[in-house]
Amino acid sequence: MYKQFYISLVLFVAVIHTFRAQEDEDENDLGTETVTVTKAYSPTISDAFKIKTVPNLNDSIVLQKKKIDYSIFSVPVASTFTPAKGKASTVKKTPPPELFNSYAAAGGGNPANVMAEFYTSRTIDRESGYTIGLDHNSSRGDIAGVALDNIFSNTELEGAYKKRDRDIDWGFDIGAQHQLYNWYGLPAETFDQTVIDGIDERQNYFMAEAGAHINVSDAYFKGASVQYRRFWDAVKSGENRVVLEPEFEFPVQDEMFGIRLKVDYVNGNFENAPLSVPDNTSGIGYSNLQVGVNPVLTMLRDDLSLKLGVNLVYGLDGERNDGNFYIYPAVTASYRLLDDFAIAYGGIEGTLRQNSYYGFVADNPFVSPTLNIVPTDQQYDGYLGLRGQLLPNLSYNVKASYKAENRKPLFLLNPQNTLRTDEKGYNFGNSFNVFYDDVKTLGIFGELNVDFNRNFTVSVNAAYFNYSTETDNPAWNLPEVTANLFLDYQLGEKWFMGANLFFVGERQDVATVAIPSGVTADFPATILDLDSFFDANAHVGYRLNNQLSVFLKAANIANNNYQRWANFPVQGIQVLAGATYKFDF
Repeated sequence: MYKQFYISLVLFVAVIHTFRAQEDEDENDLGTETVTVTKAYSPTISDAFKIKTVPNLNDSIVLQKKKIDYSIFSVPVASTFTPAKGKASTVKKTPPPELFNSYAAAGGGNPANVMAEFYTSRTIDRESGYTIGLDHNSSRGDIAGVALDNIFSNTELEGAYKKRDRDIDWGFDIGAQHQLYNWYGLPAETFDQTVIDGIDERQNYFMAEAGAHINVSDAYFKGASVQYRRFWDAVKSGENRVVLEPEFEFPVQDEMFGIRLKVDYVNGNFENAPLSVPDNTSGIGYSNLQVGVNPVLTMLRDDLSLKLGVNLVYGLDGERNDGNFYIYPAVTASYRLLDDFAIAYGGIEGTLRQNSYYGFVADNPFVSPTLNIVPTDQQYDGYLGLRGQLLPNLSYNVKASYKAENRKPLFLLNPQNTLRTDEKGYNFGNSFNVFYDDVKTLGIFGELNVDFNRNFTVSVNAAYFNYSTETDNPAWNLPEVTANLFLDYQLGEKWFMGANLFFVGERQDVATVAIPSGVTADFPATILDLDSFFDANAHVGYRLNNQLSVFLKAANIANNNYQRWANFPVQGIQVLAGATYKFDF
């Protein structure tokens, strides 16, 4: 009954809706449309049902769970085991070394040798501090067969101040030095005792210097340094030198482009004339200015490091009013062939090297105050080498080089000039002059470093040189072969020791006698062959405590009175004992 009523109601609503739609279409004048019904819509509704009972399971096999009863058979067991309480193990810490900001050392030995050192480093605050150092070495001299005094003394005093901020650090330093030497190298059996007694062979050198530097981080201006040095001696020779070096760096895509500038000026004068001149009526003056620009492009890759640059230098000889412009290569590279096992490196570099009276004295303190000082034109220095780490404790370095230098300074004996009556006695063939020659040098170098452990290291190196001179003369006083051996051994916490052995090959010099004409080509000359020599030095020390230690040093252990320079034998065996004390100052 209800079902039929519901269906009739739905059909009635559908018919009414159809009529209204047709009326709306007529009202809106949307045109005529014919609808043909082929089948009347007759929806049906299924009756819902609900499962009220659990279905029966008709299976041929019905599994039933069996009831299982569990029982435990307990047996008491007597035990005397008592576990020990665990205790955490501790790592034994090595106490940090006790550091001190100062130390002093002193010692003495034969032949009347004295040494003294003092150094202190103090902090003013977290960003700044200063250092002071004093070093003294002297000997009264006791060289067999030498008629003149051969004492020497060298005393240096240095001080520095540094301040470091977040992006900048700067500082300045000062220094002073006094050296005492003697021109004791008289030719054997040449002068009688009367002449020897009238010789004043003592020479004193004095130096004072001051400098400053600044380094900047994260800026195009990387830093700069300036240095001034005054050097003079006891015979009214004097020299001034100023060196200014600013540096800039700019990023260029993935590379770095740097520019180094350099201004180097040296001037000085000697009151005395060269010993080739019969009389001492005029002195020698020199003034050399260098202005250089060194642009360098640095390229870094995975295994390659390459620097491409050029060194542009303008040199001016102020005494002769002569200037020249120099262009030098500045190219270096290194490449990792097998990680750290083999690294190939090479380069070709050149420079206008500034020479000075101070530098010549540092190389040979027996020069005369009658030098002609000009810069050395190092046209190029080409080298190719291989270095690496064969084992974790074994490293090596081998290198071959070829160098071309114009006006290379060579030390040469001054002529005997008894016609001169100079204030000091350096005109008896017992001093050295500087001879300039154009020299090409082929060199081979090898080095081996072994760290047997943290406390024992050994280093050995050797070099061979072949010289070719423009004048066809020997390369005066330059050896063809040199070798060095260094040992350093720390035995426990108390003992320490070390040794240094070195070998220098044969060299040549020439002895001449001045004549009144002053023409050096006419001077009687004799070639001197200097034997090769071997020297050995060693030291041993013992630490009594953290502050006090004692040491013993020995020099020229072979007791060989060899000649480093012609007519200048060295002291024999020397033994010196002393102590070092560390403290807070």
